Amino acid sequence: MALAAATLNDPERATAQRRLDRLWQRGVAFLGVERAIMGGAMTWASERNLVAAISNGGGFGVIACGSMSPALLAAEIKATAALTRRPFGVNLIVMHPELDGLIEACLVERVGHVVLAGGLPAGAVIRRLKAGGARVLCFAPTLPFARRLVRAGVDALIIEGTEAGGHVGPVSTSVLAQEILPELTEVPVFVAGGIGRGEAIASYLEMGAAGCQLGTRFVCAHESIAHPRFKQAFIRASAREALSSVQLDPRFPVIPVRALVNAATLRFLEVQRGVIERFTGGALSQKEAQLEIERFWAGALRRAVVDGDVENGSLMAGQSVGMVKREEPTRMILDSLVEQAIDALVLRARSGMAD
Repeated sequence: MALAAATLNDPERATAQRRLDRLWQRGVAFLGVERAIMGGAMTWASERNLVAAISNGGGFGVIACGSMSPALLAAEIKATAALTRRPFGVNLIVMHPELDGLIEACLVERVGHVVLAGGLPAGAVIRRLKAGGARVLCFAPTLPFARRLVRAGVDALIIEGTEAGGHVGPVSTSVLAQEILPELTEVPVFVAGGIGRGEAIASYLEMGAAGCQLGTRFVCAHESIAHPRFKQAFIRASAREALSSVQLDPRFPVIPVRALVNAATLRFLEVQRGVIERFTGGALSQKEAQLEIERFWAGALRRAVVDGDVENGSLMAGQSVGMVKREEPTRMILDSLVEQAIDALVLRARSGMAD
């Protein structure tokens, strides 16, 4: 629990604030913001309203391009810029069939930071973005992968643990941070996955992170357009309800996705069993079976986030969902994260742990 403000005298808080400013100075300078807190790109939720609200609150909002066309992305960038004069970025999926057009849209609209996700980007993609004036951030799931990206010219990295919502890797945030932060200092590194409070932000900053990225924590912001039923599902949920999707047969890979368990989650298991039985019986080829499994979730995220179908849609959420207690303004969320980080630094200073 954070210390009550009344228990902290002004000199202590001022000292802790200065220490926080020093700890995330690299991230603040890189992003051009007041607070090195990035908004995780969440398809359908991370659009103009939430992105602008995060940036206006001193953080760094990121548009989730998802499956948008270049024209739709350009329009979304313009609409976001109309709501904030502060920096924001765009998240692009490197496997998108129109990646070239999306990059062009970002460059034409003078987006300052582009986050590349969903795989290892080609060197030509990184070089094109940088030549066009954008700073490039990429996700690094391992230290060798991170070093490869640095050699390819990326300007910053994001390490995201399995506690995160949506598509996730197998390693926890705390382990990734221990493996990567001490070893890689050439570029700023932002930590993501399972972060819901400022104490965790302060801890990762002290380990060497330039800043942190949070997604789940912002779903229930007032400015988030997520459907009220989607938000209520988050508010009611506990961390243990945000589980990774299950793969029943190694012959049919299922990309792990962390989401709240609902009726669709259970049906997905049934569908896998049925498809495997039909494949084993010769009714389906392996390719047909794989496609049938992959098609199950098509459109499911939109059904949940936009339409509010919380039983049949996909409730992608990180394990930090248990820390989402209410709907509140984005600025209040950011302010509380900073206050919690300062409280944590005060306690460390009192115990002699800070320099």
